[in-house]
Amino acid sequence: QVQLAESGGGLVQAGGSLRLSCAASGRTFSSYPMGWFRQAPGKERERVATISRSGSMAYYADSVKGRFTISRDNAKNTVYLQMNSLKPEDTAVYYCAAEVLPGSKYDYWGQGTQVTVSS
Repeated sequence: QVQLAESGGGLVQAGGSLRLSCAASGRTFSSYPMGWFRQAPGKERERVATISRSGSMAYYADSVKGRFTISRDNAKNTVYLQMNSLKPEDTAVYYCAAEVLPGSKYDYWGQGTQVTVSS
């Protein structure tokens, strides 16, 4: 079992920045990839960014490339999402997820944190 807890969401003006954190517990954190996803009202969940077990490889959705940075600190069991140059269309509930079972397409999820970007 893995427990995930996001923090760092909030209200920010367009052009501003936020950093989301996700603290994990229950299994060896460095043994599984992590990801950030988001879901806006009326829209499907979107994969935002993912990061490999060591942190050496990352994926970004085209919509956030160049603005968001995913990172992880395996010593602190935490994954981060640094979000810069935020846009109103980034408004969503952001979830962190863990792919503990390889190929499961992320089998553990946090409760989500709201990010609202005002224009």
